[in-house]
Amino acid sequence: MSRSAAVLTNRQIVRAAGIALLGFLASGVLGIVRTAIVNSTFGAGAALDAFSTAQRIPEAIFVLVAGGALGSSFIPVFARYLRNDDDTRAWRLASAAITLSSLAAAVLSLVVFIFAPWVIEALAPGQVPVVRELTISLVRIMMLTPFIFSISGLMMGILQTYGNFVLPSLAISMNSIGQIIGALVIAHILPPLTGTVAQVGSANVYGLAWGAVLSAVLHLLIQLPGLRAIQTQAPKVRFLLDWRVEGVREVVLMMGPRVLGLGVAQLNFFVNVNFASRMIVGSQAVLTTAWTLMFTILGVIGQSIGTAVFPTLSAFAADGNMEGYNDRLARALRSVIFLALPATVGLIVLGGPFVGLLFQRNNWTAEDTAGTAWALAFFSIGITGHASLEVLSRAFYALEDSKTPVFIGVLSLVANIVLSIVFIQFIGDPASLARGPFAGLALANSVTTLVEAVVLWALLRRRIGTGRDSYLLDGILRTAAATGGMLVILVLFTSLIGDTLNYGMVGIIGGVLGAAVFLGGSTALKMEETSTVLGMILRRIKRS
Repeated sequence: MSRSAAVLTNRQIVRAAGIALLGFLASGVLGIVRTAIVNSTFGAGAALDAFSTAQRIPEAIFVLVAGGALGSSFIPVFARYLRNDDDTRAWRLASAAITLSSLAAAVLSLVVFIFAPWVIEALAPGQVPVVRELTISLVRIMMLTPFIFSISGLMMGILQTYGNFVLPSLAISMNSIGQIIGALVIAHILPPLTGTVAQVGSANVYGLAWGAVLSAVLHLLIQLPGLRAIQTQAPKVRFLLDWRVEGVREVVLMMGPRVLGLGVAQLNFFVNVNFASRMIVGSQAVLTTAWTLMFTILGVIGQSIGTAVFPTLSAFAADGNMEGYNDRLARALRSVIFLALPATVGLIVLGGPFVGLLFQRNNWTAEDTAGTAWALAFFSIGITGHASLEVLSRAFYALEDSKTPVFIGVLSLVANIVLSIVFIQFIGDPASLARGPFAGLALANSVTTLVEAVVLWALLRRRIGTGRDSYLLDGILRTAAATGGMLVILVLFTSLIGDTLNYGMVGIIGGVLGAAVFLGGSTALKMEETSTVLGMILRRIKRS
């Protein structure tokens, strides 16, 4: 590959999306393994509630400083410099961005470390004192991670701009590996804290916090070889504490609205934490588990395609080629919807069996499984919206417009808070974990996300034209028809046969049956996405 960023063809985007998909799939599988190990070790109790709450804060700092805000603003400018064969300016920008973002993350982490008691009190006012003290201690340990992630997060953007999607995809898996080690090893070798909520059997929940720190280190280390390979023919990344470097101001101006937009998304999480902290013990744990499962599917569906298409959309926008931009965008949206609709049906109908198969062992009870499946059903309604937003938001960023998604996101946040307050009043039983009111939080998230995606698409159409609308609508209708056939078969299967099988067999057989019916229906409807997916699978089988 040349030193500069390149526009990828549709075939190359499919290949890049395939690489990213495999990375997200590997990460998703590891994420499920991680969640299964963590849940079976600690159960849906006070210790896991505390860790789930504490983890939100360092994750939010990383996303705001480098993981999403700076990365999405940095890639278009960095790619434009490379496209113009100006490597020196590109790499000075990279050096300054990494230096400034890592220092900003360090300062924010220090502030949170100092003021952690007040932060947790505001975030989760419903926690009892012993759980609050544990949450504060866990937060302070994990404040080591934003500094490391701020460096590795921008490194991902650099590698993706050069067309390297392998190492960034593998890096995502490191988040799970670190926490798996934390749950299996570190949690059991730390001194036991007998008589405290931090200790569950032989496991000390502080092991999960140190596992999170290990995740950040691994996330950085696995990408270093890719950066070294690029820099054999490019200027080196170095410490450059200079905000006057050309391009920094442009990135910061683009980043401002993006920070606000991602801040809105993080506030949605904080709203859920705030409400869940006032509910029955275990609510935060099962809600987080349900979100993790949904987000795993989302990573495979939306993030892999969005990640692959973003550099190309940025390059087309930089070249002023709006016809190519429109075509790539329409194809990307068709692809995510092709995968999202059947995933929604599968998780709603088979969510309970899958959760039971994956997690129900040791300290994770049948009630914990029922509560997770209950929340997952409502989260699943919004998968199509979430997946579409992964593409639509990047489409705006490629046009160097971060204000529009932010404005719509702010409105979505307000709607989410209002709907959350309304839904938790009449959805679920406050005394039950299996059917808790936290499902209302999941439903509010899904409804607002779907509406947000529709509004962003409508606004984008006004900007880029409607030349590919019929192509996109055709794909949606065909996908909906194939998904409808899948829904009918799965409902018949679970109602007629489901009671005669155990949870695991219902999940496995139902999943295979649903996938077969959907792919058969989409093949009969002659959808091009079917041949693309099957072609990728068959090529992988032939190579193995």
